[in-house]
Amino acid sequence: MIDCNKGSSTGPLENKKQAANIELHTSITGGIDLNPLHSRLAKSLVAIGLATTLATTLATVGHTAENLTAETASPGGSIHLSMVHLAEVAAEAGVANIQVADGQTLTNSIQNVAEGKTDIAGTPYILPFLLAKGRGPYSKLGEEKGAELASNLRALYPVTLGIFALYAYDSVGLKGWDDLEGKTIYNGPPRGAALTNARAIIQLAAGLKEGDGYKGVQTNWGQAVKTITDGSADAVVLPVLFPDSRITQSLASGNMTVWSVPKEKFESEPFQKYLRAPGSAPFELPAEDAYLGDSGVTLVTEDGVFRGLATIGGDIVNKNMSFDLAKALTKAHIDTLDRLKAKAPFAKHAGYGIVDSVKSGMCGPNPLKYHEGAVAAWEEAGYTIDDCAKP
Repeated sequence: MIDCNKGSSTGPLENKKQAANIELHTSITGGIDLNPLHSRLAKSLVAIGLATTLATTLATVGHTAENLTAETASPGGSIHLSMVHLAEVAAEAGVANIQVADGQTLTNSIQNVAEGKTDIAGTPYILPFLLAKGRGPYSKLGEEKGAELASNLRALYPVTLGIFALYAYDSVGLKGWDDLEGKTIYNGPPRGAALTNARAIIQLAAGLKEGDGYKGVQTNWGQAVKTITDGSADAVVLPVLFPDSRITQSLASGNMTVWSVPKEKFESEPFQKYLRAPGSAPFELPAEDAYLGDSGVTLVTEDGVFRGLATIGGDIVNKNMSFDLAKALTKAHIDTLDRLKAKAPFAKHAGYGIVDSVKSGMCGPNPLKYHEGAVAAWEEAGYTIDDCAKP
């Protein structure tokens, strides 16, 4: 739990009242305790400034920073970084004090936002789609209830969670996507969007189905590096960042090769169609910019361009968040994009500040829209938000 508020554990409404009371008391007293144990001199000194500060204090209490709650993924990835950064810059700007709970199951987090139990959550955009349809992890809700909840969600800004690639230890002798038949492949956690995408990409790029053309291995994210390094699988198909923490840690066990999706497969109609699925987007990057490490790792592309399917998400709020608050939060994000991109080596290519509807996974089958306050912040900053992404 990262507590950027460092306040009490009372509810949001009570926290706001306490924050206002504390600010009023501090502004009037200058932080001096006026209990009877203090001298009359202290009281007199405080009273001198009372008349001149009271009016200003009362005028500004209404603008006291909001106390908000947020949920995000475990540290080390782009969606966690965006949330922690937001908590930092929102506090600096006096917009909000955000209490961030990390390591959360985002499937539950976005439902909490939709139900008004949490103010902000990180999510891959496939989850709002599944919620709206009452499918997958939300099947027990049903389509009607799921659609009702999904309609409460609004985005502030996008994040690229990772780009799917194939990689393996050089000692395995793998030759690439065409050499996966009969192999054991680690393709994600036991359920969720990552596993669904990995299976689809293997089928599209290699023409193989799990259980038929290859054996799949699944473990939770917390066991990913162990699964990669302990020989449980011949190859790995998972989302990566540049550089990627899982690959970096795994290099201690041997040199590795990473393969881009072949250009012909990437540009094929079936692959392009899948790239338009909710929460997905095409990703292309010059190989020279696809940094994975100084040594021990080789990136293979046929023409110097890394290609893959990007998993897109973002930080989202409830539609009932006020226009001014959503705008201020988004503005704090936009105004500090350079700082955010400098916070981690991978952040430069994590989709921060990219609101193009295709590259950011908005519109089409994705039911999620931006909050109207977020739209105002982006447009005032000179960005274009397509009408299909507006509420």
